[in-house]
Amino acid sequence: MDTALLDLPAPTAARLRRPGWRDPRLLAGIVLVAAAVALGAWAVRSAQETVPVYATRGVLVPGSAVGPDDLVVVEVRLPELAGAEYVSASRALPQDAVALRTVGAGELVPADALGSAADVALRPVAVPVRSAPSDDVVAGAVVDVWFTPKPPASSSEQGKDGKDAPGPRTLATGVTVAEVNRPEGTFATSGAAVVHVLVPQDALASLLAALSAEGAIDVLPVPGPAGR
Repeated sequence: MDTALLDLPAPTAARLRRPGWRDPRLLAGIVLVAAAVALGAWAVRSAQETVPVYATRGVLVPGSAVGPDDLVVVEVRLPELAGAEYVSASRALPQDAVALRTVGAGELVPADALGSAADVALRPVAVPVRSAPSDDVVAGAVVDVWFTPKPPASSSEQGKDGKDAPGPRTLATGVTVAEVNRPEGTFATSGAAVVHVLVPQDALASLLAALSAEGAIDVLPVPGPAGR
C-alpha cells in the first residue's frame, strides 16, 4: 500500500532582532552607564575641591589679639561638615578677635578658638623666676608655678631644728605660658628671666601675694603631651 507523505512546513531559523530604542533592557543599560559616569565625575571633582581656611603663623595663647598678620590662608580638602569646624578665610575675621585657647604654630584655627576679650577668664601675670627656666618653657607651654619662702634669719624664728620653716608650695598648676623674656647679651648671667603666665582669677590672690613676699618663684614645665 502506498504511503502518503504529509506536506509539513519547513522549520525556519530564528533570527535575533536588533533591540529598538524602546527596549526596556537597552534603556536600563543606558541609565546605568550614565549614572556610573556621573558618579565618577562627581568623585573626581569632589576630591579636587578645596576650601580656604586660616592657619596660625605662630602660637596663639588665650587672650592674645588675633588679626590677619597672625594668620595665613591655606587651601585644604575637608568634608563639608568638618569645614565648618575651622575659621573660613572666605569671610572677614571678627573685629577685636582674641584667642580663647592655645593653638599651636601652623595649626588650622578651630572656630571655637576665637572670641572676644570678655570671654577670656584668665589674666596675664609677669612672674620673675630665680633661675633660668627650662627650654621647654615657651609660649603655649603648660607649667606649674612654685613658691619657696625665704628661710628665717634666726633659729628662734624657725623653731627647733628648723622644723617649723615653711617649705615650697604650689601657687598655680597647669597654667599656660603667654610669653617668656630671657635676658640676653651681658645680662644673660645676671638678669632674671620673666615668664608671663595666664592665671585663673581664683588663683590670682595667692600668686600676687607671693610676688610681694620674700622668697623665690620657679616655673616648671608639665611633662608629656599635656605640657605642649
